[in-house]
Amino acid sequence: MKDTITRTLDRYRRTFVDFTAGQKVVAVLGTLALLLGGFMIFRWASAPTYSPLFSNLSPEDASAVVEQLDTSGVPYELAGDGSTVMVPRDLVYETRIDLSGEGLPSSSDSGYSILDDTGLSTSQDQWDTSFKRAMEGELASTIKGIDDVDSAVVHLALPEKQVFSEEQEPSTASVLVKTRPGSTLTSEQVQAVVHLVASSIDGMDPANVTVADSTGKVLTTPDGQGGASSARTEQTAAVQGDMQKRLQTMLDRVVGNGNSTVQVTADLDFDQTVTETTAYDKEGDPIPLSQTTTEETYTGPAASGAAGGVVGVDGQMDTGTGAGTGADSSYSKKGSTSDNGVGKTVTQRQSAPGAVTAYNVGVMLDSDTTGNIDPAMIQAQVAAITGGTGKIEVSSMPFDRSAEDAAAAELEAAEAAEAAGARADLIRKAGIAGGVLLMLLLAWFRARRRAKARDQATSYVVEQLKAEQARAAALEQAPAAMALEQAEETEEDAMQKELDALVERQPEDVAALLRGWLVEPR
Repeated sequence: MKDTITRTLDRYRRTFVDFTAGQKVVAVLGTLALLLGGFMIFRWASAPTYSPLFSNLSPEDASAVVEQLDTSGVPYELAGDGSTVMVPRDLVYETRIDLSGEGLPSSSDSGYSILDDTGLSTSQDQWDTSFKRAMEGELASTIKGIDDVDSAVVHLALPEKQVFSEEQEPSTASVLVKTRPGSTLTSEQVQAVVHLVASSIDGMDPANVTVADSTGKVLTTPDGQGGASSARTEQTAAVQGDMQKRLQTMLDRVVGNGNSTVQVTADLDFDQTVTETTAYDKEGDPIPLSQTTTEETYTGPAASGAAGGVVGVDGQMDTGTGAGTGADSSYSKKGSTSDNGVGKTVTQRQSAPGAVTAYNVGVMLDSDTTGNIDPAMIQAQVAAITGGTGKIEVSSMPFDRSAEDAAAAELEAAEAAEAAGARADLIRKAGIAGGVLLMLLLAWFRARRRAKARDQATSYVVEQLKAEQARAAALEQAPAAMALEQAEETEEDAMQKELDALVERQPEDVAALLRGWLVEPR
């Protein structure tokens, strides 16, 4: 086994010695690159995969967890600006259990856990202060559960209640929220924060809750709408943007892209109105709601005297016919009362807030490119699109295109530089590829020439060996001739004989030596 390894290493050494200087450099660099790649792959395969142990830790908890991991010798990594601790995946659960046994993370500086350390000796002021801190911590933790909220800080102002006072100072709250990068709170989320805080404190009015972000922008309005004003602003901006986009699209098709600009201001009515209309029906026959009919008849002897009569239902004396003649009298009366219904229609209409009352539009045309276009035609078209409910102005003047020209020049220069860089990179790659190809061709030609020279040297040595064997056989058959030739040998012949004997004893070593002489650079 040892001899085999030695011969293999010796063969590799002789092969490396036969290489040229360029081949030696390539072989060394290739071996180093192979070893480096293998080392990197081994390191990547053997590196542990880290998983989160705890996330969203406070600075105090993160410091305590890291200190405990250093003490126990567990490798870790920090992520998320130091709020996330990561350990190897196979140690996550074991490490989490160990740290929980140590009471980590504690998170004992906020929330209702503050009240756990209160005792009988706690004064009322201390209790009120601890309760306020606990409420602030609980509200902050709850607000952090809202999407896009990274952290929150809540401050409460809870005045002491006066027993015999009619006027009580209102409770107020301020909330500072920090959103995740690239995100903002919507009006609905701000409203949720306002009502969440107001509902958590007894007797707190939502108008007394102020919400601000980390940039110092107040997200609530003074009336406590909690984003209603921003919602109106967003709705107005959306209406204006939609109309502006429609008008700009129309103008670009008429005057060309970049030859006009339009600005739209929309007036929206956010008042909620209720309209009730009553109309009476005057057409058609009346329909009686109720009807009463009365009829009265009387028959009897006539009264004595010239004047006589019967008192009617109306309290008047009705005189009968033939008064004073002594003849019989009679009385008859009919009456009818009807209550007719009056037709009417009641309509109640409630209009939703946010209706567009008017569009005010300003259009500016480039006089250098739109000189043959009538502004009145553009104004009429804009009025047709907007409904003509607002003020429309169309003007024409030269546009300043210096910024566009500069941007176009910079863009052209950047494209030219990019194209030049691409060409230079292509030329460089082509040169490298050509150089590598040329080196490969040269190496192939030289290898072919060496192989040819090696074959010739081998053939020559083989022929010499065969000739020497034939000569030895001939000498064995003719002893007298061999003795005569040995007598005439000179010192040079003796050296040749020794060389022949060496070739006969070690033909492989002699062949390798001759190949080395033949391929050795001059």
